[in-house]
Amino acid sequence: MWEDDRTRPLTAEGKRDAQIVTDFLKDKEINVFYSSPYKRSYDTIAAAAAFYDKEIIIDERLRERKKGINGNQQGMFEKRWANHDYCEEGGESINMVQRRNMEALAEILEKSRAKRIVIATHGTALSTILNFYFSEFGCKDFLRIIDWMPYIIEFDFDGDSLLSVKEHCYIEKEFQGKERADKK
Repeated sequence: MWEDDRTRPLTAEGKRDAQIVTDFLKDKEINVFYSSPYKRSYDTIAAAAAFYDKEIIIDERLRERKKGINGNQQGMFEKRWANHDYCEEGGESINMVQRRNMEALAEILEKSRAKRIVIATHGTALSTILNFYFSEFGCKDFLRIIDWMPYIIEFDFDGDSLLSVKEHCYIEKEFQGKERADKK
């Protein structure tokens, strides 16, 4: 197991998935690329950014949720999504992740008006953004998308107003977390 989740590289499968992301983005006329500071997020979009000859802007706020003590025990996903303020000792709550991600998204939208943007992030981070716009988005939806990595979803904004969301591409996989038994 990789000790530092931030520096964990893409697996061979992850590299193949990154090529799928690049192939999908090649005809989209992307202007700006943002990424979580985690290596696997960055590397997932690196070839696409190189295709467009664009730099990837790292934003710390797009990082994975900080896991606390016993963060992957059975039932924790449900507990966190039932109470968005709940977090295990040393971890982040759904609300904490949502606040930093919405702050990042607002800033990105302001800086990149009328541009096509790619943001590489993580399942919880993306789920909190979806929950911000669709309050009914919850644990079942989160559990659905963590099996879909990579997951390409398009948000269409007018300024900072969300107009539409469209799922484009995903690869269904089984999440490898310890908590998986309570999904079913």
